[in-house]
Amino acid sequence: MKRSLYITGGLTLAILMPFGLHAQTQPKDTTMNRTVVVEQEYNPDIMDASKVNVLPKVEEPTITKKEVEYAIGFFPASSIPTDLMRPYTGMEIEPNSKPGYVRAGYGNYGNLDVLANYLFNISNRDKLNLRFQMDGMDGKLTVPTQEEKWKAYYYRTRANMDYTHQFNKVDLNIGANFGLSNFNLAPHEPGKQKFTEGDFHLGVKSTDESSPVLFNAETNFMMYNRQNNNSLFFTETLGETQIHTKGFIGGTISDEQSINIGLDMRNIFYNKDLKLNEIPVYEDRTALNLNPYYKLHNDNWNLHIGANVDLSFGSGKTLRVSPDVVAQFIFSESYVLYAQATGGKLVNDFRRLEVLCPYALPVNAIQDTYEQFNASLGFKASPYPGLWFNLYGGYQDLKDDLFQVSEEVDNNAGPDSAPMPYQFLNLAMTNSHNFYAGMKVSYEYKDIVALSASGIYRNWDAKEDYALLLKPACEFNFNATFKPMKELGIQIGYDYIGREEVKDFEKLSAVSNLYAGAIYNAYKGISIYARINNLLNKKYQYYLGYPTEGFNFVAGVSFSF
Repeated sequence: MKRSLYITGGLTLAILMPFGLHAQTQPKDTTMNRTVVVEQEYNPDIMDASKVNVLPKVEEPTITKKEVEYAIGFFPASSIPTDLMRPYTGMEIEPNSKPGYVRAGYGNYGNLDVLANYLFNISNRDKLNLRFQMDGMDGKLTVPTQEEKWKAYYYRTRANMDYTHQFNKVDLNIGANFGLSNFNLAPHEPGKQKFTEGDFHLGVKSTDESSPVLFNAETNFMMYNRQNNNSLFFTETLGETQIHTKGFIGGTISDEQSINIGLDMRNIFYNKDLKLNEIPVYEDRTALNLNPYYKLHNDNWNLHIGANVDLSFGSGKTLRVSPDVVAQFIFSESYVLYAQATGGKLVNDFRRLEVLCPYALPVNAIQDTYEQFNASLGFKASPYPGLWFNLYGGYQDLKDDLFQVSEEVDNNAGPDSAPMPYQFLNLAMTNSHNFYAGMKVSYEYKDIVALSASGIYRNWDAKEDYALLLKPACEFNFNATFKPMKELGIQIGYDYIGREEVKDFEKLSAVSNLYAGAIYNAYKGISIYARINNLLNKKYQYYLGYPTEGFNFVAGVSFSF
């Protein structure tokens, strides 16, 4: 009965509330802010795995009204696993752009890169976007500290469908997504895993910007199966079903002011009442977020003043409140002083656990992480056309922060056998906080040169010292893209993540990835691309005890049609 009430409540809210989380009253030139994909530049990048272990970045303020934005990420990354499967939304493209795109590449370590995308312009009001993506690797890696060879493989497959129909004042959006991850565990943690996920999306959004009330609403029916082939723990498939409802409604007070409220509700259910040592690991629960806020936008001020009110039913604290405040003061057109204080719940469902560490076998009770406070001050400026820099600093406080821990248990092979030590990767929780300071600089000159560099330092503290082993103490990245000629694009970059030093534990090697790539438009609609990662052949790890590839590359061909 309780489960039925949760499901009924979620669906009822989705139907009755014409809202959508975090939608905002847009300025009058919204039509100039839409993302446009240029024919030769539409070659989406795969998120690099280094971002998995990096905490949320400081939100950068907007300065002036942007014109058309272009998707310029045309280099595939071979590092996997990467981000979780997100609901895919088809992008608008220029009328003269070709609707189809196919990319295929291969490299050492069995690195695979396949992507296909096609946009059907059914009518002026109907668009259907289909997308398929597969990436993976299959090669021998050296396990850290053991110098043992591991025949590793990891393949991810994603398929997406997105359909939009434009009514006079409302857009209807329907989407479906499917994902499959197949990989094996390291020799000290024998076994293999298969994660299967799928979801169905239904949403509506108001498009009449002259209306005093704006809204959008969506509901997502999401399924996830986690197959754990590990004889020491649970060997059966665990299923997670989730109804994710989002809503937003905003009313304008004047041309510059509005009052808004957002809603985000997750009803999460598991197919088994899994308990280890009489402690429930996963529990059915409902997480509800309410986000009321006031917004002011004029030539000098951007203000967003509100709060995140998080309610939990079935697991964790019943009520948590965090701020949702952003203030930006704009002067001299391209100089901004800003301050912000935000927070909110990070739901630790199966999808987020895969992102944090796909190799972990959680045997502890998992609670949702809560960002109680994340406050920062900053200054952003453009003293010269094309040049931007951003200086900022702040403080972040996390409750029930997940971290990776290597544990050992006895494996009793039989009644006449002595217990054998067995290692596995677990997830544990602690409270942590950090002070941070950073800087970002970027420069662009026409379509010829684009340079960017950023660095951030964090001073961490946690209730459990061991939780800091994989925390980023300092981060630096540099990226340079050149177009010496119209047909040729060249990219050079470097990513560095320094690890925290923890007493009584050996400090982990820093992530140090120097990479380079190029793309050449050989014929109209046909391009050749290549990317090399870890040029310095460094040894480092994103997941505790799990190696990454040494010097590796991917090369292939892409077609637009």
